[in-house]
Amino acid sequence: MTLHLVKLCVGVDSVEDLQSWLDFQRDVARDEGHDFEHTHVTRMVPSRRDELLPGGSLYWVIKGMVQVRSPLIDIRPFTDKGGVKRCALVLDTKLVRTETQPRRPFQGWRYLKAEDAPRDARAVADAPDMPASMRRELAELGLL
Repeated sequence: MTLHLVKLCVGVDSVEDLQSWLDFQRDVARDEGHDFEHTHVTRMVPSRRDELLPGGSLYWVIKGMVQVRSPLIDIRPFTDKGGVKRCALVLDTKLVRTETQPRRPFQGWRYLKAEDAPRDARAVADAPDMPASMRRELAELGLL
């Protein structure tokens, strides 16, 4: 069974904000002549790697709500320049919107069982994306 991770997306106000940050990082890498790889560095290494890969995702909590996920590509433990063990979560650059799901604040990341993960949001082909503030209010009312 596939296992996922969930983590707070600190400093980000919306999915659009996260996408803008990714676009900026991609542009910086291109300008410096590097290939872009979306990674998120954590202090703890997930011990359940075989359950996370392949098929797991990192679900991002933005403003108290799970709103989007990034599919996991790889998990790479390493030691930084200061001798501290860390882990790079290698993520797909494509963000996948999910149904919103409230989450209380927590530190680090947590495992998320597949049956507890929010489903991917249904796309409405002819409708524009709903503003993040409206999506958040509707989710708080239990309408999303």
